[in-house]
Amino acid sequence: MPSELFNELSQEKKSRIMEAALKEFAEHGYNEGSTNRIVKEAAIAKGSLFKYFKNKEELYFDVLDHAIGALTNGLKDELKSLPQDFFERIIKFAEMEISWYIKNPVHYKLIRRAFGKDNEIIYNKTIEKYGDQAEVYYYSMFEDINDKQFRADKKKVLNIIKWFLEGYNQSFIIEDIEGSLDVVKRKYMEGLKEYIEILKIGL
Repeated sequence: MPSELFNELSQEKKSRIMEAALKEFAEHGYNEGSTNRIVKEAAIAKGSLFKYFKNKEELYFDVLDHAIGALTNGLKDELKSLPQDFFERIIKFAEMEISWYIKNPVHYKLIRRAFGKDNEIIYNKTIEKYGDQAEVYYYSMFEDINDKQFRADKKKVLNIIKWFLEGYNQSFIIEDIEGSLDVVKRKYMEGLKEYIEILKIGL
């Protein structure tokens, strides 16, 4: 959490600092991210930055909080329009999420780096900090799904899909696909639909 001194700054200055940090960590990750470049971009003294944040790690997680919060708020209204069919819902949500990333490419780069083992220690802290939150969010998306369409217990089906999505997303990050975010979206969705069809037959 930033200090009270940071909260007392004007909105313009707070935004300037956060945007500079967001850009830096998105471009270079935590390990190579430079607080020198952040203060230069934000046009503040380096000593001031560490009056607002205890250290680089606190700044990083505050920026990541901001990025993840922007994502969840950005999708909140669209969640109401998700289809009732379980598999269609998975595909539609994935499409909504990646469409948001295309509109917010800097946020996308930061979140992608944060969950892609950019730095082992920071990655472990990231999973510890956001893991439970992500799990609650995931299961809440399927609360109103009719489980009569499944051959197995609903919770077990949700677990299988969760493990699949975690593995698929991780392998997609590791591949580091080149090109525009539109190309990334197309390749991601093509692969996801292929695997979902396989899972649909089995489940």
